[in-house]
Amino acid sequence: MELDDIARTELVVAVADLLVNAAMDDAKQHGSLAADRLLRVRDCIAADPAERHSMDELERLSGIDRWTLARQFRAAFGTSPSRFRTMRQLDHARRLLQHGASLVEASIAAGFADQSHMSRHFKSAYGLTPGGWVSAIV
Repeated sequence: MELDDIARTELVVAVADLLVNAAMDDAKQHGSLAADRLLRVRDCIAADPAERHSMDELERLSGIDRWTLARQFRAAFGTSPSRFRTMRQLDHARRLLQHGASLVEASIAAGFADQSHMSRHFKSAYGLTPGGWVSAIV
C-alpha cells in the first residue's frame, strides 16, 4: 500500500506523539529529566561528532551517572548517545561528500575507523551505500 503525503505526515506525527508520551512516562517513572544537563551532553557530541567521548567524560560534563544519563538521553532525544553520535557523523560525512570529498576523506574526517565502517553505518541508516547516495544526488 502506497502512502500519500497526508498519510505520511499523519504517520510521522503519530510516531512523534508516541516518542513524546514514552519520554513523559519515563520521566514520571524515574523523576524529571535533567534537560539542561542532557543538552550539554548532546551539544558536546554534536559539536564534534568525530571525537569519541568516554562515558566518564559525559558523566563529568553532565553530573549524572552513566545509567541515568543513558536512560534520560534516550527519553529526551529518542536515541542513545552512541547512536546520536553516529548519526551526527553520518550528517558530517554526507556534507563532505556533497562538496566533493572522496569516500575515504569523508569517513576519516567524520571519525569512522575506515571507509567500510562508514559504509556499513550509512547503508544501515539510509538504505544506500555512500557511493550510491552520491550518484543519486549528482
